Amino acid sequence: MSDAPLSSASLAPIHWGAEALWLQIEPLLPQFSIEVVPRLASTNTVLLDRVRASQFQGDADSGVQLRRSVESGAFGRLGRRSADAMPCLLVAEHQTAGRGRHGKEWASAPGSSLTFSLALTLSPADWSGLSLAVGVALAEALDPPLVGSAPRLLLKWPNDLWLRDDAAPGGGRKLGGILIETVLAGAERMAVIGVGLNVAPQAAALAPASAAYGVACLHELDPHTTAPSALAAVAEPLVRALQQFERDGWAAFASRFAARDLLAGRAITSTQPGLAEGVARGVGADGGLLVEAADGRIHALTSGEVSVRPARSAAPVPVSGPSLGAAEAAPPDEGVAC
Repeated sequence: MSDAPLSSASLAPIHWGAEALWLQIEPLLPQFSIEVVPRLASTNTVLLDRVRASQFQGDADSGVQLRRSVESGAFGRLGRRSADAMPCLLVAEHQTAGRGRHGKEWASAPGSSLTFSLALTLSPADWSGLSLAVGVALAEALDPPLVGSAPRLLLKWPNDLWLRDDAAPGGGRKLGGILIETVLAGAERMAVIGVGLNVAPQAAALAPASAAYGVACLHELDPHTTAPSALAAVAEPLVRALQQFERDGWAAFASRFAARDLLAGRAITSTQPGLAEGVARGVGADGGLLVEAADGRIHALTSGEVSVRPARSAAPVPVSGPSLGAAEAAPPDEGVAC
């Protein structure tokens, strides 16, 4: 991959080292390619639209050779075909209209954020827990587990990465988010995994939804981190985790998620009707959040139905006795955020 500089040239060019990254990943994902563009509204939207367009073109482009990498910054457009269902990692140096769950905006700033989407076909026996598995892969790549040390990168069900901060409301500050959407690609289903990570300090105005809890960045883990180095750290582990999820499902990630579960034992607020408040009691066998209500009953929440926030207190709630059951998760569909 030739490095694509930012198009508004007051910032120094960002060198991505994408050719080396392609050499690592292509053996795992045949026909894989990497693209870096200076500016894009939403990497998820672009990849979803390509897959949809490919369904109408059929085999018309079957004779077109895909380049493994392109430099599209100089042309102001994407370098590959507009219709394509091949595996692709699409990076936007500046994403102007990123999306989170339930249509929430994910803002980013050039040079201080890493925003990318990975598209690939998946056929797991059960899609439940996919966003949690992605979170585990990202957190472990950026903050490798150390024996005897508590992890600094925590996971907030169902799709956020938070930096541990015992002085902050809720016990941490938001560092990144995940948006997973799926779309049919012929007889297969393609998953588009969107990731946004704060690399350098962010202005609170860029993340108003997280401002009440505080905003974190990767510089707090390692001040030398750059967007390209963060991408290099997470890309291959993410691909391998997705392939493991396809083979083994959520069970392969459950204990690793539990070790980083921000909400476990904490009072939470939710948008679930009839369960505005409760205590998080971990994650069930299918990736649903288990919440203990005031009457002691356990409710299982699914990510497509509800938003959850830690209560504005850093103190965990003591664990009580009710046994934990499993949640029933809705199957993925086009446009569903996991």
